[in-house]
Amino acid sequence: MNSLKTLSMSVLIGSGLLATSCNNPSENKEATTVKAGITKADWGETDSSKVYLYTLTNAKGTEVKITNYGGIVTSFVTADKAGNKSSIVIGFDSLSGYLAKPPYFGALIGRYGNRIGDAKFTLDGKEHKLAANNGKNALHGGLKGFDKVVWNATTVSDTIPSLTLTYLSKDGEEGYPGNLKVIVQYTLTEDNELKIEYNATTDKATPVNLTNHSYFNLTGDVNNTILNHSLMIDADNYTPVDTSLIPTGEIKPVKGTPFDFTTAKPIGRDIDSVPGGYDHNWVLNSKDGSLQKVAVLSDSVSGRSLEVYTTEPGLQFYTGNFLDGKFINRDGKAINLHTALCMETQHFPDSPNKPNFPSTILQPGQQYHTETIYKVVLNK
Repeated sequence: MNSLKTLSMSVLIGSGLLATSCNNPSENKEATTVKAGITKADWGETDSSKVYLYTLTNAKGTEVKITNYGGIVTSFVTADKAGNKSSIVIGFDSLSGYLAKPPYFGALIGRYGNRIGDAKFTLDGKEHKLAANNGKNALHGGLKGFDKVVWNATTVSDTIPSLTLTYLSKDGEEGYPGNLKVIVQYTLTEDNELKIEYNATTDKATPVNLTNHSYFNLTGDVNNTILNHSLMIDADNYTPVDTSLIPTGEIKPVKGTPFDFTTAKPIGRDIDSVPGGYDHNWVLNSKDGSLQKVAVLSDSVSGRSLEVYTTEPGLQFYTGNFLDGKFINRDGKAINLHTALCMETQHFPDSPNKPNFPSTILQPGQQYHTETIYKVVLNK
Protein backbone atom coordinates (compact mmCIF):
# COMPACT_ATOMS: atom_id res chain seq x y z
CA MET A 1 0.00 0.00 0.00
CA ASN A 2 1.11 3.52 -0.65
CA SER A 3 1.66 5.80 2.32
CA LEU A 4 1.66 9.57 2.42
CA LYS A 5 4.28 10.76 -0.07
CA THR A 6 6.91 12.89 1.69
CA LEU A 7 9.99 14.79 0.60
CA SER A 8 12.52 16.93 2.44
CA MET A 9 11.23 20.37 3.27
CA SER A 10 12.39 22.64 0.47
CA VAL A 11 9.57 25.01 -0.38
CA LEU A 12 8.60 28.10 1.58
CA ILE A 13 4.94 28.90 1.20
CA GLY A 14 3.44 32.34 1.80
CA SER A 15 0.57 32.55 4.24
CA GLY A 16 -2.96 33.00 2.94
CA LEU A 17 -5.74 35.28 4.00
CA LEU A 18 -7.94 34.14 6.87
CA ALA A 19 -11.66 34.67 6.29
CA THR A 20 -13.96 35.62 9.16
CA SER A 21 -17.17 37.26 7.90
CA CYS A 22 -19.23 37.82 4.75
CA ASN A 23 -20.18 40.89 2.77
CA ASN A 24 -22.39 41.15 -0.28
CA PRO A 25 -20.45 40.41 -3.47
CA SER A 26 -20.20 43.04 -6.17
CA GLU A 27 -20.91 42.40 -9.82
CA ASN A 28 -18.20 41.08 -12.14
CA LYS A 29 -15.93 43.68 -13.71
CA GLU A 30 -14.04 43.62 -16.96
CA ALA A 31 -11.21 41.10 -17.09
CA THR A 32 -7.61 42.15 -17.63
CA THR A 33 -4.78 40.05 -19.04
CA VAL A 34 -2.16 39.29 -16.39
CA LYS A 35 0.00 36.64 -18.12
CA ALA A 36 -0.02 34.68 -21.36
CA GLY A 37 -3.28 32.75 -21.43
CA ILE A 38 -4.56 34.20 -18.15
CA THR A 39 -7.06 36.96 -17.43
CA LYS A 40 -8.20 38.27 -14.05
CA ALA A 41 -11.50 39.90 -13.14
CA ASP A 42 -12.87 41.36 -9.91
CA TRP A 43 -15.44 38.93 -8.53
CA GLY A 44 -16.59 40.65 -5.36
CA GLU A 45 -15.53 40.55 -1.75
CA THR A 46 -16.05 38.34 1.28
CA ASP A 47 -14.49 38.27 4.74
CA SER A 48 -13.07 41.73 3.98
CA SER A 49 -10.94 40.14 1.25
CA LYS A 50 -11.02 40.68 -2.49
CA VAL A 51 -12.17 37.79 -4.63
CA TYR A 52 -11.04 37.36 -8.24
CA LEU A 53 -11.94 35.11 -11.13
CA TYR A 54 -9.03 33.85 -13.21
CA THR A 55 -9.50 32.45 -16.71
CA LEU A 56 -6.87 30.06 -18.10
CA THR A 57 -7.00 29.48 -21.88
CA ASN A 58 -4.83 27.30 -24.11
CA ALA A 59 -4.19 27.55 -27.85
CA LYS A 60 -6.98 25.05 -28.57
CA GLY A 61 -9.56 27.33 -26.97
CA THR A 62 -10.09 25.17 -23.90
CA GLU A 63 -10.88 27.43 -20.97
CA VAL A 64 -10.79 26.89 -17.22
CA LYS A 65 -12.11 29.47 -14.75
CA ILE A 66 -10.87 29.42 -11.15
CA THR A 67 -11.63 31.75 -8.25
CA ASN A 68 -9.42 32.37 -5.24
CA TYR A 69 -12.51 31.92 -3.05
CA GLY A 70 -12.21 28.29 -2.06
CA GLY A 71 -9.85 27.59 -4.97
CA ILE A 72 -13.00 26.72 -6.90
CA VAL A 73 -12.96 25.54 -10.51
CA THR A 74 -16.11 27.31 -11.69
CA SER A 75 -16.04 26.06 -15.31
CA PHE A 76 -14.03 23.83 -17.64
CA VAL A 77 -15.08 24.62 -21.21
CA THR A 78 -14.13 22.24 -24.01
CA ALA A 79 -15.46 21.42 -27.48
CA ASP A 80 -17.56 18.32 -28.11
CA LYS A 81 -17.33 16.10 -31.22
CA ALA A 82 -19.52 18.56 -33.16
CA GLY A 83 -17.33 21.52 -32.21
CA ASN A 84 -19.84 22.96 -29.75
CA LYS A 85 -18.35 24.27 -26.52
CA SER A 86 -19.76 23.84 -23.03
CA SER A 87 -18.52 23.37 -19.47
CA ILE A 88 -18.02 19.81 -18.30
CA VAL A 89 -18.20 20.90 -14.63
CA ILE A 90 -21.21 22.43 -12.93
CA GLY A 91 -20.96 25.83 -11.28
CA PHE A 92 -22.03 29.44 -11.09
CA ASP A 93 -21.14 32.70 -12.84
CA SER A 94 -21.14 34.81 -9.66
CA LEU A 95 -19.63 34.66 -6.20
CA SER A 96 -23.07 34.82 -4.60
CA GLY A 97 -23.82 31.29 -5.82
CA TYR A 98 -20.87 29.92 -3.88
CA LEU A 99 -21.55 31.98 -0.76
CA ALA A 100 -24.91 30.16 -0.61
CA LYS A 101 -22.84 27.09 0.38
CA PRO A 102 -23.55 24.54 -2.35
CA PRO A 103 -22.14 21.03 -1.76
CA TYR A 104 -18.51 21.82 -2.56
CA PHE A 105 -18.98 22.49 -6.30
CA GLY A 106 -15.47 22.62 -7.83
CA ALA A 107 -13.78 23.44 -4.52
CA LEU A 108 -10.38 22.71 -3.03
CA ILE A 109 -10.96 20.48 -0.02
CA GLY A 110 -8.90 20.50 3.17
CA ARG A 111 -7.49 20.15 5.70
CA TYR A 112 -8.97 16.68 5.35
CA GLY A 113 -10.97 15.62 2.30
CA ASN A 114 -13.79 13.15 2.91
CA ARG A 115 -15.02 11.90 6.29
CA ILE A 116 -13.49 11.36 9.72
CA GLY A 117 -15.60 9.11 11.92
CA ASP A 118 -17.24 10.50 15.08
CA ALA A 119 -15.53 13.84 14.28
CA LYS A 120 -12.41 12.99 16.26
CA PHE A 121 -9.04 11.31 16.05
CA THR A 122 -6.15 10.58 18.39
CA LEU A 123 -2.61 11.59 17.44
CA ASP A 124 0.45 11.05 19.62
CA GLY A 125 -1.81 10.17 22.54
CA LYS A 126 -3.95 13.32 22.31
CA GLU A 127 -7.56 13.35 21.18
CA HIS A 128 -8.53 16.07 18.71
CA LYS A 129 -12.22 16.94 18.36
CA LEU A 130 -13.59 18.26 15.07
CA ALA A 131 -16.89 19.80 14.02
CA ALA A 132 -19.57 17.18 13.36
CA ASN A 133 -20.88 18.67 10.12
CA ASN A 134 -22.06 15.42 8.48
CA GLY A 135 -24.26 13.69 11.01
CA LYS A 136 -21.91 12.54 13.75
CA ASN A 137 -18.91 12.73 11.43
CA ALA A 138 -16.53 15.43 10.18
CA LEU A 139 -16.63 16.11 6.43
CA HIS A 140 -14.28 17.96 4.06
CA GLY A 141 -12.36 19.98 6.64
CA GLY A 142 -15.16 21.19 8.87
CA LEU A 143 -17.59 24.08 9.09
CA LYS A 144 -15.17 26.39 7.33
CA GLY A 145 -12.79 24.24 5.37
CA PHE A 146 -10.43 25.32 2.61
CA ASP A 147 -13.44 25.54 0.26
CA LYS A 148 -14.76 28.60 2.14
CA VAL A 149 -11.62 30.71 2.64
CA VAL A 150 -9.97 33.31 0.43
CA TRP A 151 -6.62 32.14 -0.92
CA ASN A 152 -3.70 34.29 -2.05
CA ALA A 153 -3.34 33.94 -5.83
CA THR A 154 -0.32 34.55 -8.04
CA THR A 155 0.52 33.89 -11.68
CA VAL A 156 4.15 32.98 -12.30
CA SER A 157 4.69 31.57 -15.79
CA ASP A 158 4.83 33.83 -18.85
CA THR A 159 4.33 30.90 -21.23
CA ILE A 160 1.90 28.43 -19.61
CA PRO A 161 -1.49 29.36 -18.12
CA SER A 162 -0.92 28.49 -14.47
CA LEU A 163 -2.36 29.79 -11.20
CA THR A 164 -0.76 29.33 -7.78
CA LEU A 165 -2.88 29.54 -4.62
CA THR A 166 -1.47 29.73 -1.08
CA TYR A 167 -3.14 29.55 2.32
CA LEU A 168 -2.03 29.29 5.95
CA SER A 169 -4.30 27.07 8.03
CA LYS A 170 -3.47 28.13 11.57
CA ASP A 171 -2.83 25.81 14.49
CA GLY A 172 -6.19 24.74 15.92
CA GLU A 173 -8.24 25.79 12.89
CA GLU A 174 -11.30 23.51 12.73
CA GLY A 175 -9.68 21.43 15.49
CA TYR A 176 -6.57 20.39 13.55
CA PRO A 177 -3.10 20.74 15.08
CA GLY A 178 -0.23 22.64 13.51
CA ASN A 179 0.25 25.66 11.27
CA LEU A 180 -0.21 24.13 7.84
CA LYS A 181 1.19 26.08 4.89
CA VAL A 182 -0.51 25.00 1.68
CA ILE A 183 0.28 25.72 -1.95
CA VAL A 184 -1.90 24.47 -4.82
CA GLN A 185 -1.03 25.05 -8.47
CA TYR A 186 -3.54 24.75 -11.31
CA THR A 187 -2.08 24.47 -14.82
CA LEU A 188 -3.90 24.14 -18.14
CA THR A 189 -1.76 22.35 -20.72
CA GLU A 190 -1.93 22.29 -24.52
CA ASP A 191 -3.12 18.67 -24.24
CA ASN A 192 -6.35 19.83 -22.55
CA GLU A 193 -5.13 18.69 -19.15
CA LEU A 194 -6.07 20.45 -15.94
CA LYS A 195 -3.09 19.63 -13.75
CA ILE A 196 -3.37 20.13 -9.98
CA GLU A 197 -0.30 20.00 -7.74
CA TYR A 198 -0.72 20.05 -3.96
CA ASN A 199 2.08 20.87 -1.50
CA ALA A 200 2.02 21.47 2.25
CA THR A 201 4.29 21.75 5.28
CA THR A 202 3.49 21.81 8.98
CA ASP A 203 5.10 22.66 12.32
CA LYS A 204 3.15 19.93 14.20
CA ALA A 205 2.08 16.44 13.19
CA THR A 206 -1.34 16.66 11.54
CA PRO A 207 -3.62 14.73 9.17
CA VAL A 208 -3.65 16.13 5.61
CA ASN A 209 -5.77 14.91 2.70
CA LEU A 210 -6.23 17.49 -0.07
CA THR A 211 -8.43 17.06 -3.13
CA ASN A 212 -10.64 18.86 -5.64
CA HIS A 213 -14.42 18.40 -5.59
CA SER A 214 -15.43 19.21 -9.17
CA TYR A 215 -18.75 17.77 -10.33
CA PHE A 216 -18.54 16.48 -13.92
CA ASN A 217 -21.16 16.00 -16.61
CA LEU A 218 -19.40 15.36 -19.92
CA THR A 219 -22.49 16.23 -21.97
CA GLY A 220 -22.21 19.82 -20.70
CA ASP A 221 -25.95 19.82 -19.93
CA VAL A 222 -27.39 18.95 -16.50
CA ASN A 223 -30.65 17.98 -18.16
CA ASN A 224 -28.75 14.81 -19.04
CA THR A 225 -28.08 12.17 -16.39
CA ILE A 226 -24.57 10.85 -15.79
CA LEU A 227 -25.94 7.31 -15.48
CA ASN A 228 -25.28 6.79 -19.20
CA HIS A 229 -21.64 7.78 -18.85
CA SER A 230 -19.23 4.86 -19.07
CA LEU A 231 -16.56 4.52 -16.37
CA MET A 232 -13.40 2.49 -15.85
CA ILE A 233 -11.56 2.56 -12.51
CA ASP A 234 -8.23 0.73 -12.26
CA ALA A 235 -8.94 -0.74 -8.84
CA ASP A 236 -9.34 -4.36 -7.80
CA ASN A 237 -10.48 -3.39 -4.29
CA TYR A 238 -12.61 -0.84 -2.45
CA THR A 239 -13.31 0.15 1.15
CA PRO A 240 -16.84 -0.84 2.31
CA VAL A 241 -18.69 1.68 4.48
CA ASP A 242 -21.24 1.71 7.29
CA THR A 243 -24.60 3.49 7.11
CA SER A 244 -22.96 6.87 7.75
CA LEU A 245 -20.43 6.30 4.91
CA ILE A 246 -17.47 5.72 7.23
CA PRO A 247 -15.19 2.88 6.08
CA THR A 248 -15.47 -0.25 8.16
CA GLY A 249 -11.70 -0.72 7.92
CA GLU A 250 -12.02 -3.65 5.52
CA ILE A 251 -10.51 -3.74 2.05
CA LYS A 252 -12.60 -5.98 -0.20
CA PRO A 253 -12.33 -7.11 -3.83
CA VAL A 254 -14.68 -5.51 -6.35
CA LYS A 255 -14.98 -8.66 -8.45
CA GLY A 256 -18.54 -9.96 -8.52
CA THR A 257 -19.93 -6.77 -6.93
CA PRO A 258 -21.54 -3.56 -8.27
CA PHE A 259 -18.22 -1.86 -7.47
CA ASP A 260 -16.37 -3.60 -10.29
CA PHE A 261 -15.34 -0.95 -12.82
CA THR A 262 -12.14 -2.71 -13.86
CA THR A 263 -13.73 -2.93 -17.31
CA ALA A 264 -15.63 0.13 -18.48
CA LYS A 265 -19.39 -0.06 -17.94
CA PRO A 266 -22.34 2.37 -17.78
CA ILE A 267 -22.60 3.94 -14.34
CA GLY A 268 -26.31 3.21 -14.19
CA ARG A 269 -25.94 -0.52 -14.84
CA ASP A 270 -25.53 -1.57 -11.20
CA ILE A 271 -26.26 1.62 -9.25
CA ASP A 272 -29.64 0.37 -8.00
CA SER A 273 -27.77 -2.42 -6.21
CA VAL A 274 -25.88 0.16 -4.13
CA PRO A 275 -28.06 1.69 -1.38
CA GLY A 276 -28.07 5.45 -1.92
CA GLY A 277 -25.79 5.25 -4.95
CA TYR A 278 -22.02 5.26 -5.28
CA ASP A 279 -20.12 7.31 -2.67
CA HIS A 280 -17.17 5.06 -1.93
CA ASN A 281 -13.40 4.94 -2.01
CA TRP A 282 -11.67 2.70 -4.54
CA VAL A 283 -8.23 1.29 -3.65
CA LEU A 284 -6.25 2.06 -6.78
CA ASN A 285 -3.96 -0.58 -8.25
CA SER A 286 -1.05 1.86 -8.58
CA LYS A 287 1.44 1.07 -5.83
CA ASP A 288 4.55 3.23 -6.06
CA GLY A 289 3.11 6.74 -5.76
CA SER A 290 4.00 7.68 -9.33
CA LEU A 291 1.61 9.59 -11.59
CA GLN A 292 -0.56 6.98 -13.32
CA LYS A 293 -3.85 6.82 -15.23
CA VAL A 294 -6.41 5.45 -12.79
CA ALA A 295 -9.82 6.14 -14.36
CA VAL A 296 -11.52 6.97 -17.66
CA LEU A 297 -14.99 8.52 -17.87
CA SER A 298 -16.65 8.57 -21.31
CA ASP A 299 -19.80 10.00 -22.88
CA SER A 300 -21.03 8.91 -26.32
CA VAL A 301 -23.36 11.93 -26.72
CA SER A 302 -20.59 14.53 -26.69
CA GLY A 303 -17.72 12.26 -27.72
CA ARG A 304 -15.76 13.47 -24.69
CA SER A 305 -13.69 11.26 -22.42
CA LEU A 306 -12.06 12.36 -19.19
CA GLU A 307 -8.87 10.60 -18.15
CA VAL A 308 -7.83 10.82 -14.50
CA TYR A 309 -4.17 10.56 -13.49
CA THR A 310 -2.94 10.74 -9.91
CA THR A 311 -0.18 9.90 -7.45
CA GLU A 312 -2.79 9.17 -4.77
CA PRO A 313 -3.74 5.65 -3.54
CA GLY A 314 -7.50 6.24 -3.55
CA LEU A 315 -10.36 7.59 -5.65
CA GLN A 316 -13.72 8.63 -4.24
CA PHE A 317 -16.38 8.09 -6.88
CA TYR A 318 -19.63 9.90 -6.04
CA THR A 319 -22.75 9.92 -8.21
CA GLY A 320 -24.40 13.11 -6.95
CA ASN A 321 -26.76 11.21 -4.66
CA PHE A 322 -27.64 14.28 -2.60
CA LEU A 323 -28.27 16.67 -5.51
CA ASP A 324 -31.93 17.68 -5.22
CA GLY A 325 -32.58 20.60 -7.57
CA LYS A 326 -32.00 23.22 -4.87
CA PHE A 327 -29.14 24.79 -6.83
CA ILE A 328 -29.35 26.14 -10.37
CA ASN A 329 -26.46 25.70 -12.81
CA ARG A 330 -25.02 28.67 -14.72
CA ASP A 331 -27.37 27.91 -17.63
CA GLY A 332 -30.49 28.24 -15.47
CA LYS A 333 -31.11 24.51 -15.17
CA ALA A 334 -31.69 22.71 -11.88
CA ILE A 335 -28.91 20.41 -10.67
CA ASN A 336 -30.83 17.26 -9.85
CA LEU A 337 -30.08 13.73 -8.63
CA HIS A 338 -27.39 11.95 -10.69
CA THR A 339 -26.84 14.89 -13.06
CA ALA A 340 -23.17 15.24 -12.07
CA LEU A 341 -20.47 13.06 -10.52
CA CYS A 342 -17.20 13.48 -8.63
CA MET A 343 -13.90 11.66 -8.92
CA GLU A 344 -11.89 12.88 -5.94
CA THR A 345 -8.30 11.64 -5.83
CA GLN A 346 -7.31 11.12 -2.22
CA HIS A 347 -6.00 9.05 0.65
CA PHE A 348 -8.72 6.94 2.24
CA PRO A 349 -11.58 8.32 4.38
CA ASP A 350 -11.15 8.08 8.16
CA SER A 351 -7.49 7.12 7.82
CA PRO A 352 -6.54 8.82 11.13
CA ASN A 353 -8.76 6.22 12.85
CA LYS A 354 -7.80 3.27 10.63
CA PRO A 355 -4.15 2.28 11.28
CA ASN A 356 -4.27 -0.32 8.47
CA PHE A 357 -4.98 2.40 5.87
CA PRO A 358 -2.17 4.42 4.21
CA SER A 359 -1.07 7.11 6.64
CA THR A 360 -2.26 10.69 6.19
CA ILE A 361 -0.11 12.12 8.98
CA LEU A 362 2.29 14.84 7.88
CA GLN A 363 5.24 15.43 10.20
CA PRO A 364 7.34 18.58 10.68
CA GLY A 365 10.27 18.49 8.28
CA GLN A 366 8.29 16.58 5.65
CA GLN A 367 6.62 17.99 2.56
CA TYR A 368 3.21 16.79 1.45
CA HIS A 369 3.12 16.50 -2.33
CA THR A 370 0.51 14.97 -4.61
CA GLU A 371 -0.49 15.47 -8.25
CA THR A 372 -3.71 14.92 -10.17
CA ILE A 373 -4.56 15.50 -13.83
CA TYR A 374 -7.99 15.65 -15.47
CA LYS A 375 -7.44 15.27 -19.22
CA VAL A 376 -10.17 15.77 -21.82
CA VAL A 377 -9.92 13.56 -24.92
CA LEU A 378 -12.25 13.89 -27.89
CA ASN A 379 -13.52 10.72 -29.56
CA LYS A 380 -15.07 11.70 -32.89
